[in-house]
Amino acid sequence: MDMGKLFFICVAGFTAAFVDSVAGGGGIISIPAIMAVGIPSHIALGTNKFGASFGAFASTLTFSKSKKIYFPLIKYLVPFTLIGAVLGVKTVLSIDEKVLQVIILILVFVIAIYTLIKKDFGSSNDFIGLTKKNIIYGCILAFSLGFYDGLFGPGTGSFLIFAFISIYKFDFSLSAGNGKILNFASGIASLATFAISGSVDYLIGIPFALSMILGAFLGTKIAIKNGAKVIKPIFITIALALTLKMLSSIL
Repeated sequence: MDMGKLFFICVAGFTAAFVDSVAGGGGIISIPAIMAVGIPSHIALGTNKFGASFGAFASTLTFSKSKKIYFPLIKYLVPFTLIGAVLGVKTVLSIDEKVLQVIILILVFVIAIYTLIKKDFGSSNDFIGLTKKNIIYGCILAFSLGFYDGLFGPGTGSFLIFAFISIYKFDFSLSAGNGKILNFASGIASLATFAISGSVDYLIGIPFALSMILGAFLGTKIAIKNGAKVIKPIFITIALALTLKMLSSIL
């Protein structure tokens, strides 16, 4: 690959990781960019997961240092995310891919509109503690989105942020931090499967990963510093962009 194409991929990786660390949905930038330079789809997915895992790790570490991850809850959720992701990448879809895309399209669009209309959504941290009920809800959420991330993927980070706000009443920055550690866990499980099957191009993946680490670090710093003021508009924009992308692929 010539240096121009590699530079293009790295810029896309930086941008995707920056956006993903703030609001999720970075894959709608990075995956098309890798495929645009002629990388086969299965290699593009594996290479993207390689870079995204490093970006997610950098973001998770930064959120953790700023105490934006609630570990008493996360310790219950991570194992379910790992199990879900492994099953997701190993599972053959039992429904037509077009049907799945329509379902996800509707969900993402509804989330975007709901967040836009509900002005106070995620603006304050109203978490009142863990209960048996919300831990169970969280485990179901972790397994389901881990499975989805391994099976399909687009919008996982955005779904996690929305779910943490809805179930636990966290604010946007806390939801982004807790969502990122689950996203990292499912990403590692998926990456292992891609790596075993030889679907990762490491020559592209290593510089791509470095650019994603930098993007994730800067994006997380901005998310922590500015909270809902920055996260919410980017979250809505990414959700609507994901809706348009999935709609175009269906049509």
